[in-house]
Amino acid sequence: MPDLNVAAVMSIGAVAFAALALLTALGAWGSMRRWRVRCESLESNFAALRRELELVASISVRTGRRVQRIEQEYSGVADRVELVESRGAAGSFDQAIDWARRGAEPNQLAQQFGLSSSEAELVTRLHGRKNLA
Repeated sequence: MPDLNVAAVMSIGAVAFAALALLTALGAWGSMRRWRVRCESLESNFAALRRELELVASISVRTGRRVQRIEQEYSGVADRVELVESRGAAGSFDQAIDWARRGAEPNQLAQQFGLSSSEAELVTRLHGRKNLA
């Protein structure tokens, strides 16, 4: 009978080992499944993040273009303000009016006195020589 007990113990050990192996395999499978779900979630989040980054980059590029355009459009404003401040507005207009009365063209007034083309045109129309027909 002692052989029987050893065989029974060996069988019980084998069954226990098989049960433990099965539980370990099921645990590993569940863990793998959770990791797979987590990875899919992360991939989805990365895809959404990538789309948002592309949108931000697109907005940044458009904003950069707008800033460049504004800088180009207003690049002379600082120089013009400095010129206007240095010339004293009333004196320059008085001188421009005198020049317009003597027949100066708007582009001459703009260049000489730092007037905008609109200002020079207005001074010429209001104070320039009248066209004789």
